[in-house]
Amino acid sequence: MADRVRVRGVTIHRPIIYGNVAVVLAPEEKALLPPNLSDHTHRWTVAVRSAASPPDSNTVGGADDLSYFLKRVTFKLHETYPNPSRSIDKPPFEVTETGWGEFEVQIRLNFVTESGEKGITCYHHIKLHPWTLNPEEALNPNLELAAKLGPVHSWQYDEVVFNDPFQNFLNILVSHAPTALPKTKRKPVPFHVTTLTQEAIEVAKGAGAPEFTQEMEKEEGERIEQAKKQVIAEQDKWRAMLIEKEKELEKLQKLIAEQQAT
Repeated sequence: MADRVRVRGVTIHRPIIYGNVAVVLAPEEKALLPPNLSDHTHRWTVAVRSAASPPDSNTVGGADDLSYFLKRVTFKLHETYPNPSRSIDKPPFEVTETGWGEFEVQIRLNFVTESGEKGITCYHHIKLHPWTLNPEEALNPNLELAAKLGPVHSWQYDEVVFNDPFQNFLNILVSHAPTALPKTKRKPVPFHVTTLTQEAIEVAKGAGAPEFTQEMEKEEGERIEQAKKQVIAEQDKWRAMLIEKEKELEKLQKLIAEQQAT
């Protein structure tokens, strides 16, 4: 029974990423598709993984097995896919499909029984086209160029937070410490390519998969703090303008009252 007692005042979290990687189908792959899928242009994988990437790996994240706290991940695909609700009960928590369009996937995380926690839902928009393309180009993409640029990655870093966990679940979490993110990036990041020059294409080719780092966390924190300062500055500016306008209104009201009195 002691294991089912919540440990009050304790908060523990686990870093995860969710998102997708997409590649243009090679001609030989397209030739193997059934006739009803002949318009498919990409193969993509949507996944939930641990945030840290294994060294010298060509995948994003996935250094740790998350099944010690994740019981099931359900991916709800577009309704045009057969069996659009895909439940994955063991790692890797991912679904691979082919398609031609981008759409939103609902991702439901269900935790192990020991957690006593309700599942949570997050959303991800499947991205197929290179980040370098503007919206008009994305509607009619150059697939040959996209194939040269290599895989398209779209990932979101998040943290699953457990407040006041049950003692037995806390024991499980503590015994599975997550792999720490590297301090700085260890390889080039493909979606940082911002131009479609031949040099940029060469940088993207074989650049490997991006990874999340402590440096990125720090930079994101700094951006959030800067944004907060900008919001406060805007609030102060508009507050000062409001006070000024209220004073003007008060003067006008007094002037009207004086004229009415005479």
